[in-house]
Amino acid sequence: MDAEVQKIKSAYEAFNERNIDGVLQFLDPEVDWPNGMEGGYEHGHEAVRQYWTRQWQQIDPHVDPVKIEDLSAHQYDVTVHQVVKDKQGKLLVDQEIHHKYFFVEGLVRRMEILPK
Repeated sequence: MDAEVQKIKSAYEAFNERNIDGVLQFLDPEVDWPNGMEGGYEHGHEAVRQYWTRQWQQIDPHVDPVKIEDLSAHQYDVTVHQVVKDKQGKLLVDQEIHHKYFFVEGLVRRMEILPK
């Protein structure tokens, strides 16, 4: 299995386990990561860590990759099944969306959230 594809899968597993360091190991220190709650992008490990910490205090997201398409040149389109619940367990979102990953030197440099 391609090393970058395995990193994507492992990052989703770590995210769903709320293991921030487990995800950050696959992200470039200068990563640009989308802020799906407030808009814009978070830049760098510390900003991503703070974003996820805020996010997980408010909601309970679970994201599973359904399909990973190699777009070439170290870019991947990942179809994900996203389920988001509030902290009381009420379903807020159940949908498929796309995440696009851009790798540089074996690490994720940028991720984008794309419409279905």
